[in-house]
Amino acid sequence: MIRVVLPAHLRTLARVTGKVELELEGPPTQQAILDALEAKYPMLRGTIREHASLKRRPFIRFFVCGQDWSHEPADAPLPEAVATGAEPFMIIGAMAGG
Repeated sequence: MIRVVLPAHLRTLARVTGKVELELEGPPTQQAILDALEAKYPMLRGTIREHASLKRRPFIRFFVCGQDWSHEPADAPLPEAVATGAEPFMIIGAMAGG
């Protein structure tokens, strides 16, 4: 079971509270997690990734085991701790300002 932590605005949109749990077939990757998340919660399509290119939207970051995985290849295998559910896959809304 893969645990996913969503920012508050996406939890509201998906109408969930707390962490989301997903079942994946095959090894956990960013792409597999996001595909499963969007399949389970279709209202999230286009909020985390662009519709056509499936590239991560600006100001969205992915954290795994305390490290920023936002710029890692989408098909790179995630650490075993994510696969076992010991660590969550975190989707964070980045902040900017000036």
